[in-house]
Amino acid sequence: MKTRTTIDLAVGIIMGQSRCSQDEAFALLRSASSTRNIKLREVAAGIVASTGSPPASTHFNR
Repeated sequence: MKTRTTIDLAVGIIMGQSRCSQDEAFALLRSASSTRNIKLREVAAGIVASTGSPPASTHFNR
């Protein structure tokens, strides 16, 4: 669940920065992962971390 939350947050960040749809943002994230040969969750975590936000959590973690 934590990985999915981080990916969703990264997609939201991309949507806000690029003014694109959710599908387009996920495609950009997936493309970055593929091009760099880095797991999608790691690329997403880097994007979330770059905003200075604390690590993502879900209500399942509490």
